[in-house]
Amino acid sequence: MAKRDYYEVLGVAKGSSKDEIKKAYRRLAVQFHPDRNPGDKHAEEKFKEATEAYEVLADESKRQTYDQFGFAGLEGMGFGAHDFSSVFRDFEDIFDGFNFTNFFDSFFGGGRSRSRRGAGRASARRGADLRYELEIPFADAVFGKKEEITFSRNESCQECKGSGADKGSGKKVCPTCGGAGQVRRSSGFFSIATTCPSCNGEGEIIEKPCAACAGRGLVTRKRTIKVTIPAGIETSKRISIPGQGDGGINSGPPGDLYVYIRVLPHEYFERNGNDLYCVIPISVSQAALGADIQVTTLENSRKVKVKIPPGTQNGKLLRLKSEGVPFLRSPDRRGDLYIKILVEIPTKVTGRARTLLQELGSLTGEHSDPKPVRLSDL
Repeated sequence: MAKRDYYEVLGVAKGSSKDEIKKAYRRLAVQFHPDRNPGDKHAEEKFKEATEAYEVLADESKRQTYDQFGFAGLEGMGFGAHDFSSVFRDFEDIFDGFNFTNFFDSFFGGGRSRSRRGAGRASARRGADLRYELEIPFADAVFGKKEEITFSRNESCQECKGSGADKGSGKKVCPTCGGAGQVRRSSGFFSIATTCPSCNGEGEIIEKPCAACAGRGLVTRKRTIKVTIPAGIETSKRISIPGQGDGGINSGPPGDLYVYIRVLPHEYFERNGNDLYCVIPISVSQAALGADIQVTTLENSRKVKVKIPPGTQNGKLLRLKSEGVPFLRSPDRRGDLYIKILVEIPTKVTGRARTLLQELGSLTGEHSDPKPVRLSDL
């Protein structure tokens, strides 16, 4: 099979800089490396082809000879298809600034975080955080409350005291990694340490697993606690409860519990920030003449007196200061309550009421051809 042009192999132009050639080779080396493509002969050949091209083009002398005489000019230079010594020597330069975290993740699924445990002996690890979704009534979100919740979490097994080993048994050094917690793989100029698959990086394995927890060291139990809901909380806010998450491994600290709030809608009130809104109906005569009415607030059905000014129009907003929602971090401060007036028009008018309304229309100068109202006046 005829060789491809080295510039074509790396996907670079003939006048490319050494840095551009290095970047091109680095990309191909990661893509076609045998460790990433086990058993793939095509990828292996691509890797060798790219490495050979880089070995020539990265060397100024060899590149100049190749540009002038092609493959024939390299035959007397002691260079063969498997002579990659200069590539190995320049390994650090080739991968200078390269993100090896992503590189290892793409090769081995990110399994190197546990390899930093030194000798690999089982170490304490923090438990996982838990999430709990809590629906609460509208008034509880506004004024706060203590709520009891029940949830499941992993706790340390009492039978084995969290060790995962049966009574009278224990742990032994992992035979796969010899207690190191990691195994090393080498291929070409790559030498990579990965988490031991037998002990998951602990360096030890359990001889006889605990029957109660199946060797996990943790058991799942239900737990009931009281949660303090602060006044003024809103939907999607969360309450953090330290130490109520899953128990830690090997006597590690427990995780935290996060309670996410969902506030149920109210039948009569809406919330906008720290302000409350409601709609109150009044009669035509109350709107025209003015009146004092009693409005029931959200707080324990308490009633407050509201003065309706004479000539109040439908849709007018009246404000009651400090009758709204407490501020979450300043509960002594509260928003306002806005009352939207709904003037109720009688649907059936008969007898004396009809006569009075006709007289009212006559006295107030009703027109059968009213003029439009300027939008700027609304």
